[in-house]
Amino acid sequence: MRRIWITRAEPGAEATAGRVEALGFEAIVAPLIETRPLPASVDLKGVEALAFTSATGVRAFAALSGKRDGLVFAVGEATAATASDAGFATVISADGDVEDLAWLIADAEIDGVVLHPAAAKTAGDLAGDLAEAGITVRTLPVYETVPAELPAGFLDGLGEIDSVLVHSPSAATELARILAGRPAPHLAVYGISPAALAPLAEAAVGRRIAAALPNEDALISLLTETPAARA
Repeated sequence: MRRIWITRAEPGAEATAGRVEALGFEAIVAPLIETRPLPASVDLKGVEALAFTSATGVRAFAALSGKRDGLVFAVGEATAATASDAGFATVISADGDVEDLAWLIADAEIDGVVLHPAAAKTAGDLAGDLAEAGITVRTLPVYETVPAELPAGFLDGLGEIDSVLVHSPSAATELARILAGRPAPHLAVYGISPAALAPLAEAAVGRRIAAALPNEDALISLLTETPAARA
């Protein structure tokens, strides 16, 4: 049975593991990153819409503010579903990446400010992309991503893991750091996007494959569409 390493942060890691196991694989949950909420003062003056580039951003903002009305733009279906579950009534999904989200917001012809609750270190440049369209984005750091501590002895069993799923550049950066001292030519690395795999460009692994679309459905489908790096 192929053993698949799930590197994303909780609570998403367990959900991903369930989907992987439903396909008949063994899921190994060992996050390489974790997220921590940041204290933030939410200023909604002039804000016409919210833009979320991650489900974590939705959860962190929802804990800081009771605002649930108005228009919400989400980068993909998972983020949109998290926003809906949090009580936001009007949620529109770009069903893509940050660039797709920028196009979606630009087409909506927003007159006021777009508030972007995000990580302290953002992936992509939503504010810059929208500035070119004449839209003002105010980025609000509501969480940070930090390296997670792997279980004791976990890396000693790296040779028994066939594939690894990478959901973000931050997780890929940690994986690249690990692999710099532990080459894994047997390992197949599947990324949710080319950007998520970029930090692994020089990593000693069997193969690197990016999902056709930047969502988990496309990422997990790679497990059934491609064989492991080793026979």
